[in-house]
Amino acid sequence: MPIARPAASVALEGFELRVLHLPLVAPFTTSFGTETVREVIVVRALTSEGDGWGEIVTQADPLYSSEYTQGAWDVALRFFVPALLDRRRVAPHDVAGALEPFKGHRMAKAGLELAVLDAALRAEGRSLAEYAGAVRDRVPSGVSVGIQRDPAALVDTVAGYLDEGYVRIKIKIKPGRDVVDTAAVRDAFGAIPLQVDANSAYTMADADTLAELDRFDLLLIEQPLQEDDLVDHAALARRLKTPVCLDESIVSDKGAADALALGSASVVNIKAGRVGGYLEAVRIHDRCFAAGVPVWCGGMLETGIGRAANAALAALAGFTLPGDVSASSRFYARDIVSEPALLEDGHVRVPTGHGLGIEIDQVALDDFTVARETLTR
Repeated sequence: MPIARPAASVALEGFELRVLHLPLVAPFTTSFGTETVREVIVVRALTSEGDGWGEIVTQADPLYSSEYTQGAWDVALRFFVPALLDRRRVAPHDVAGALEPFKGHRMAKAGLELAVLDAALRAEGRSLAEYAGAVRDRVPSGVSVGIQRDPAALVDTVAGYLDEGYVRIKIKIKPGRDVVDTAAVRDAFGAIPLQVDANSAYTMADADTLAELDRFDLLLIEQPLQEDDLVDHAALARRLKTPVCLDESIVSDKGAADALALGSASVVNIKAGRVGGYLEAVRIHDRCFAAGVPVWCGGMLETGIGRAANAALAALAGFTLPGDVSASSRFYARDIVSEPALLEDGHVRVPTGHGLGIEIDQVALDDFTVARETLTR
């Protein structure tokens, strides 16, 4: 299902990068820590055809991955932006090639590519959903629930999200907060679509504990082992009845191909930032779709910019499991777009406007900005 018509090039005049600090509506706790403020980089591509917006989804600290805000800020301003400006005219599909000599830093590359893609599609009058090949106008919305104070608090939190209409619950787990927490949710709510996310918190020594989760009829267990443990993930998958899904391990289309060949996963979580951009994300989708492997769209606590792009991605045919494309209000009392994503009957609408289909709330953007830098030709 390749993209039928690539977007045309745009004449780059510069890039504006901003670091934002957005307060979360509640602390978000995973196996690697707790966030109360989302630190994120917003990218604005300045072109003669009009501006485009992107988002670099790194976190303040290198805990989810080796990437982090200040590292992304530095590499983008010192290397990536100058390399793109040297090209003068750049098409979205050219961005990855222009930045390929620089190793790693996929989230930074993804944010810049998205800004160029948004600008190009706005200029052409096409939406990202149309460009990528979306087959639906709204996507089922799941919610990611961080580790709570205790199982009772977890049940109360999940109840609130179910009352809001979310169609799938994902709970974060870690050693000591796994079987009992999962049992509490399953006992309280019966046969709801439920999955767990370990964020690489376990090793093969924990296989017996992870096997205990089989009795809860989970949709999947996400990233139980370290990101480079494809072989161990394959061994674990053979021991479990619960489908193993990979997140952090899937950093590219090649990584997805390797994981599928080894039997390391039977489900794939696609995060555009983690794999280097939405074009690479579509390639991974296409590979998995051809192989009959279900995929879903993960989240990185995106602002309205990334959330709109994720909704478009999740509208492709192979995204058969509800993703983490939740309403903006799940994380933010105030977003940086004029029309934040809303939950409607358990779904989020796919934007149909040109490009990402969003407009920036300039006042909110300025209010949350803590650093700003502009590089021009």
